[in-house]
Amino acid sequence: MGVIAAGNFSITAALLLRFATEAARRVGSWEVIDYASLGKPDAPSGTARELAERLDAVASPAVAVPVEETLGEREARGATVGTTQVHSLRLPSFSVSTEIVFGGKDERLSIRQDAGSTPAPYVAGTLLAIRAVTQRVGVTRGLDQLF
Repeated sequence: MGVIAAGNFSITAALLLRFATEAARRVGSWEVIDYASLGKPDAPSGTARELAERLDAVASPAVAVPVEETLGEREARGATVGTTQVHSLRLPSFSVSTEIVFGGKDERLSIRQDAGSTPAPYVAGTLLAIRAVTQRVGVTRGLDQLF
């Protein structure tokens, strides 16, 4: 019997995971920003957590100053999920968004996925998982593994 486990069933969120994993193989530093509505109780979101865990399997981001050596409030550096710093914003006007910012010498790459306020972004991915699960044995982690 198969199980599809994903922090987010949006196709564009799955693409974010796929593209970020590829970028992490080539760019040595990154941090994740998790945006959600004021009332979202979990932090970080499942998508941001899954992204950080996925990147941890690729590499650890380069860090010049370890969080433990931060001068001032360490919490200002965000939460450490695996080896990735994740910053969760909870404000009105956001639905759910996940952004990863990669930094290299004198350049940056940002990859961001935004979902609207309806369930529509999750329908295509859910249908993809439903159709694929019967062909799977065991747990498949991440919707992008079905592409």
